[in-house]
Amino acid sequence: MRALTYHGKHDVRVDTVPDPEIINPRDAVIEITSTAICGSDLHLYDGVIPGLLQGDILGHEFMGRVVETGRDSTLQKGQRVVVPFTISCGKCFHCMKQQYSACDNSNPAEKQDLTEPLYGHAMSGLFGYSHLTGGYPGGQAQYVRVPYSDVGPIVIPDGLEDETVLFLSDILPTGWMAAENCDIEEGDTVAVWGCGPVGLFAIQSALIMGAHKVIAIDHYPHRLELARGLGAEVIDYRHTHVLEALMEMTGGIGPDAVIDAVGMESHGLAPDAISDKVKQVVGMGADRGHALREAIMAVRKGGRISMPGVYGGFIDKFPLGAFMEKGLQWRTGQTHVQKYSHDLLRRIEEGQIDTTFLISHRLSLEDAPTGYANFKDNQDEWTKVVLKP
Repeated sequence: MRALTYHGKHDVRVDTVPDPEIINPRDAVIEITSTAICGSDLHLYDGVIPGLLQGDILGHEFMGRVVETGRDSTLQKGQRVVVPFTISCGKCFHCMKQQYSACDNSNPAEKQDLTEPLYGHAMSGLFGYSHLTGGYPGGQAQYVRVPYSDVGPIVIPDGLEDETVLFLSDILPTGWMAAENCDIEEGDTVAVWGCGPVGLFAIQSALIMGAHKVIAIDHYPHRLELARGLGAEVIDYRHTHVLEALMEMTGGIGPDAVIDAVGMESHGLAPDAISDKVKQVVGMGADRGHALREAIMAVRKGGRISMPGVYGGFIDKFPLGAFMEKGLQWRTGQTHVQKYSHDLLRRIEEGQIDTTFLISHRLSLEDAPTGYANFKDNQDEWTKVVLKP
């Protein structure tokens, strides 16, 4: 089959690789009909997440048609399914608490030692990501093996186009969980750093959950326009002092909740942001934490922090004093996709949620390297790339 493979920093190629096979009775093999490039893929593309090997198959946002099943799979051949990017067994301590992205069993035992020194525990498995998270082949391919297929995939009814439901795999539930983690109350103001796909879905979700006002912070004009179209007020940090603007827009109190939808490669004009970038480029620092630091400083006393943005290691100059003195709450983590899938599918079917507004480009799988390069370098125009194998 054909698949997009990793060959080094900023070097991805479409190669011919072996077809996947059933390994475990709970497995299924999916023929991919649609897949997408995610902002998290750029962390791999930019070389800031370790643990990739040459030839690894990328991609964790995908859906398709079931073509083969193990004897214990609950799927049937021919069904259309969306597959969560998190791989979860459904039976361990964490899965039973619906903390699916903390699954104890999905990261193979021989790879768990890679993450324990860095994070204190073994991480769960993810498709198409680092060997820190299991090294599973991803879905930017013609076919993919899906472990625990009796737990993860959600069957899609006839009549729904791929692009309407594709983002149930990651960015829609990630934006939804980001808003849920804000514990939004009536009258709340929520500020969102980053108007990429997750940030836009977090804005949409926060408004559905009853936020009185959502303020979006970014510097890309088109992305800010998309945020405005969803109902957010916007701040372009290139032309506005963010902390001063947020205080003015909230009557001197600050936002009730803040969402860092940027993660480890945040931009900014402040000295700390520039210093972060330099240190990351030369290998002296892992994560660029400017957006997170700014969010902590901006949120009101007693406020809530939600962080769907991905971080991989450590950041400098963390404002721990502000975090403690202001009495803040903080919730984060990889998304428990399976917890939200059915509710979000219902909302899509009922027209409460639009998932297609951010798609800017549709490419063949063979053109995926072009998609990656543009998704990185032309982020204002290339808001979301869907690939067709």
